[in-house]
Amino acid sequence: MLMNKNETTLETHRVYPDLTLNILTRKEHSISRKQISENALKVLYRLQGAGFEAYLVGGGVRDLLLGETPKDFDIATNATPEQIRQLFRNCRLIGRRFRLAHVMFGRDIIEVATFRGHHQDSNTQVSVKSEAGMLLRDNVYGSIDEDAERRDFTINAMYYDISDYSIHDYAGGVEDLDERLIRLIGDPEKRYREDPVRMLRAVRFAVKLDFDIEEETAAPIENLAPLLQSIPAARLYEESLKMLQSGYGLETYHQMREYNLFQQMFPVISAHFTEDYSSPTEQMLDLALDSTDMRLESGKRINPAFMYAAILWYPVVHLADSLMEMEDLCYHDAVMEAGNRVLDQMVKTIAIPRRHTTTIREIWQMQLRFLRRHGKRAFRLLDINKFRAGFDFLVMRGQIEGGETQKLAEWWDTFQSAGRKMQQGMINNLGRAGTRSAKLYRSRKPVPKKKKQGNPPS
Repeated sequence: MLMNKNETTLETHRVYPDLTLNILTRKEHSISRKQISENALKVLYRLQGAGFEAYLVGGGVRDLLLGETPKDFDIATNATPEQIRQLFRNCRLIGRRFRLAHVMFGRDIIEVATFRGHHQDSNTQVSVKSEAGMLLRDNVYGSIDEDAERRDFTINAMYYDISDYSIHDYAGGVEDLDERLIRLIGDPEKRYREDPVRMLRAVRFAVKLDFDIEEETAAPIENLAPLLQSIPAARLYEESLKMLQSGYGLETYHQMREYNLFQQMFPVISAHFTEDYSSPTEQMLDLALDSTDMRLESGKRINPAFMYAAILWYPVVHLADSLMEMEDLCYHDAVMEAGNRVLDQMVKTIAIPRRHTTTIREIWQMQLRFLRRHGKRAFRLLDINKFRAGFDFLVMRGQIEGGETQKLAEWWDTFQSAGRKMQQGMINNLGRAGTRSAKLYRSRKPVPKKKKQGNPPS
């Protein structure tokens, strides 16, 4: 990947004085403007034309050097967010913790960030840290050199200069690309404390790129993993989608679990973990995430609600069994109550949106309704909007549970593709077995009536 390096030592006042700047000329790298989004080029050239520095940065540069097509093209500049907004009518400013500019071209959004600086004053309007060292507000602006030091990983600290088509590599990112390593810039423990989500990013990049996490970068993760509990639930929801619904969910889950990260994000689920990965909860995790990966690989759409419904199901069933005993509920009511409690606990860690929790409950309720097939009930279920999602989940349950659940899934598989006469015959053959489930509709224990006390005999 590299030819000759033009190496220049950075100034000694740097926070990370071991960083060196390598400038790769156009002849020394493989990136061409033809590979860069037309809208990203428009933003780069307009910023440069207005007298500002402008670079393609981060994952876009990394992926192009790896021969991949970037999902996003992010830009770094010395223009402030307000100056960027003045240049682009189609711009909006977002973020409080990190102030960013989004330049919008229809559905295509080019993210533009101002160079980050170091925290050298106590101005709470631009910079706030928690007692544990976590950055709560971070709108300190600086130079490109400081911005490079503020980047998380070496492979994300490379800048493509549109003015001469060179690449500015500040932290040995090109070398780490060659060696397929994920390496943090600076002291790993300090960087993780500044933003614990960097631990998740390390795992995500390692899985996505098929890289190894460098030894010193990996060492503190397991012990510092509980820091994730201080991250806002809304942010962890977005991170959970990146981790588990990016096409590498199964491998990412296993890596997260190895580093004690999954346990922090999903305590409701991790309570059911075993040493040999044999519990129904763990089997469902493998099955659901593998299914999600295959759907993404084949270009099919996915719904986060389905994944959450699947991986939370057995914790719900376990709690429902307890509620049946402790509160003497029938199975149907116990599952619905357990589902509410599990979701209430889950959203404290990961803020699953209400539109998804509603769908999750519908998928769970379908599992109970599949048992009721007599009369016109089976025909009515076929017309329900969530039938397919509920059925797909029933099939997965059948693979794990076998027995009656698997037979039920096979019955519904045949029923939905059969002709009307055959469907009616299948219902008639059910007899009384298809009318109700004793477990599903078990009544509460009758309360013994008190004997009427009449007048005592004279």
